[in-house]
Amino acid sequence: MKNNSNNRYGKFSKNNFKENPETKSFSKNKSKNSDNFKRNFSKPTKNKFLGNKNDYEYKSQKNYRKNLENSNEINIRKFNNQFAETNLEDFVWGKHSVLSSLESGRPINRIWCTSEIRSSEKFFILLKEIKNKGVLVEEVSWSRISQITRGAVHQGIALQVSYTKTIPIEELISLSRFNKTTPVLICLDGITDPHNVGAIIRSAEAFGCSGIILPQRRSAGITGTVSKVAAGALENLAISRVVNLNRSLQLLKDEGFLVVGLSEKAKESVFKFNENFPLVIVIGSENKGISLITQKYCDYLLKIPLIGKTTSLNASVAAGICISHLTK
Repeated sequence: MKNNSNNRYGKFSKNNFKENPETKSFSKNKSKNSDNFKRNFSKPTKNKFLGNKNDYEYKSQKNYRKNLENSNEINIRKFNNQFAETNLEDFVWGKHSVLSSLESGRPINRIWCTSEIRSSEKFFILLKEIKNKGVLVEEVSWSRISQITRGAVHQGIALQVSYTKTIPIEELISLSRFNKTTPVLICLDGITDPHNVGAIIRSAEAFGCSGIILPQRRSAGITGTVSKVAAGALENLAISRVVNLNRSLQLLKDEGFLVVGLSEKAKESVFKFNENFPLVIVIGSENKGISLITQKYCDYLLKIPLIGKTTSLNASVAAGICISHLTK
């Protein structure tokens, strides 16, 4: 049988096949693109992620250490600033030492303890009683107490002693009226700088005020720095530490006292105030002044008129000027 070369597959045979020009151009472009890819891939790159892996890891670790050192430096600076006024002579730490101080009735300004110590049988009742007397009892972490005591073996509790005994607000009211018809009391709202507190106490005693009222929170206690700046005034002036400042002001108003607050935003001048009543002078912090809630308990808000370009005075200076005028 004769082989028929024109079968249906014949057009694909070697003899009959003709190269398609489109196919030829495609193969040329393909080889050209391949050569370009190889050429580009072999060129050095500036991309930092395609560099040496070890170099990149080294740089990453170096940057991490640098950031960590900066962070630690900031924390150390904050720590040093926060405890710059801390005098370890004012502090007692350790279970037995603190327990002896609590049982002896020693004047105490502040207590820091862990939750385990506060709920223990030895300390629970004692801490509750002393808190009701106006002493600030704070439940903090173990590391916080280590910071305060500068790494001492504290066993989870520490206290800061007070340089004078404090009395209840009711006792201060009775004491202030002894041989005085118009006594003057000084109330500090949010003054945390011990130098300002000491200077105000010194001015109050010098101008014949009957006592000082300090809130349990947001106020410097009667520390060694306060005692030093007060220069002996603490021995001749009654101090009351109150749990709730606004409640105490309401009590004073019910007892016939006028509550006068110092504020740079007030409209009335302190030099035009001539009311002849028992007074409570409320002095706020240098930055924030008297809190808005406490201002609502004030019968009068007074200011010191300033002539110069200075917009405000130091808290202790402002207190001294007002106490001098209002105690005349």
